[in-house]
Amino acid sequence: MAYLGIGNPQGTSRLAPLVLLAAVAVAIPLFLDGLASLLAAWSTPEYSHGPLIPLISLFLFLREMRDRPAALDPAPDRRPGLALGGLALIVTLVGNRTGIPDLATYGLILWIMALVLVAMGWRRGRRHWASVFHLIFMLPLPQVMFWQVSTLLQTISAEIGVALVAAAGVPVLLEGHVIDLGVYKLQVAEACSGLRYLFPILSFSYLTAILYRGPFAHKIVLFALAAPLAVLLNAVRIGVIGVLVDRYGIGHAEGFLHVFEGWVIFGLCIALLMGLARLMWARAGVEGPMLDLDTDGLVAQARRVGRLDGAPALAALALLTAGAVALDRPAPAPETIARAPLATFPLAIDGWEGRRSFIDAETLSVLAASDHLAAEYATPDEAAPVSVFVAWYARQTNGAGLHSPEVCLPAGGWEIADLSVKTMPQGFDANRAVIRKGLDEQLVLYWFEQRGRRMTSDWDAKFWALRDGLATGRSDGALVRFVTAILPGEEIAAAEARLMAMVDAALPPIAAHLPD
Repeated sequence: MAYLGIGNPQGTSRLAPLVLLAAVAVAIPLFLDGLASLLAAWSTPEYSHGPLIPLISLFLFLREMRDRPAALDPAPDRRPGLALGGLALIVTLVGNRTGIPDLATYGLILWIMALVLVAMGWRRGRRHWASVFHLIFMLPLPQVMFWQVSTLLQTISAEIGVALVAAAGVPVLLEGHVIDLGVYKLQVAEACSGLRYLFPILSFSYLTAILYRGPFAHKIVLFALAAPLAVLLNAVRIGVIGVLVDRYGIGHAEGFLHVFEGWVIFGLCIALLMGLARLMWARAGVEGPMLDLDTDGLVAQARRVGRLDGAPALAALALLTAGAVALDRPAPAPETIARAPLATFPLAIDGWEGRRSFIDAETLSVLAASDHLAAEYATPDEAAPVSVFVAWYARQTNGAGLHSPEVCLPAGGWEIADLSVKTMPQGFDANRAVIRKGLDEQLVLYWFEQRGRRMTSDWDAKFWALRDGLATGRSDGALVRFVTAILPGEEIAAAEARLMAMVDAALPPIAAHLPD
């Protein structure tokens, strides 16, 4: 057997395995924050499948070594691995410096692939990309993407679920993410978005596609259908719950039955994927088992680590990693920023009289802001009051930070009828939205304050938080929102003029609470 999967049997170095272990040991402190963040993510329902992913990736890696031998490379090129290792270390250093541990977990996967390329060389190492890529499924989505994906899936699931409830003859109305059954109202919350099914099902479909012994086109179909199938079946689950609640009471939307129905849908999704694979397999006419589940020889593949060569290149990667550890600096502690707390924000502004609004503990927990203002202002000169909301974050790291009202408005039953960008008289852009719930309409103006900058995109806000975190150590920022009702028969222009008057009055005192 000429190909050993790793190393050259005729030029084996006893030193190489030890150098590999040294490189891993040196890397542990650098990736420690990212690993801690990963463990925390795995404790949540959406990512509870995470601990299984590295084991599955190892299984796939050993299979690749056994089943896809390559010609012996007398002069393996290990430079691409060192280059990728350098990139992985830069990504990780940025994550550690800015206090964004998710970046360190992305860097970890790049570093693992770099280790494979250095140990095996480019020609053989690149053949193992699929097993290393599988590690992606253990990582949490970036926060801003998580909220947007969750909201999109909630919307799709709610709309299909309501259509199914209506098809069953049940009178139903959908307002944002709230399903109104008359006597009962069901909220399609983040837990019902389908994310907790989507990630493990994507991982399962990826694994199935790799083990499937049919044509490559079939593999693509199996993986591509996983996400739509998970979303569709989650919507069916919501529809079934709606019908059961209408006929048998609210108990079918709570407790054990809610969780049990979720597991049934998860199992059904896997069964449908496997059924589809079986149908395609039968049509392909390929002999033998549909899935390659043979584990013979995998232990022998693991033993080949002892026959590594390339000790100098592995030592170079270890030295690069040690240098990154030496350069690594933890994210600085949040500095004391000169600002007035929002509790001191004035309740009397240019003829507007305000009173503070109550925010429940659950909402405050999700908001996770360092400071906030919620108040309603009225004046005899205007037909309706204006609500002012400010959420300020001392540091937008470790999963805390801004997210757009587009995410939370549907949870309250509001639908966004119109969304555009408006150039304000004060010289900056703000988001302008008309929202509806039943017969009620409101006009909303909001933007993100980022250390002297005002912007309309939460993606831009995240970018500048990362950039300023690196340059200055600061990543504080705020969401500023003004809302007023559009009264029956009132022109939107009149409601907009009312909002603009309050914005003009509130901007000067806001500046004292949101530092540049």
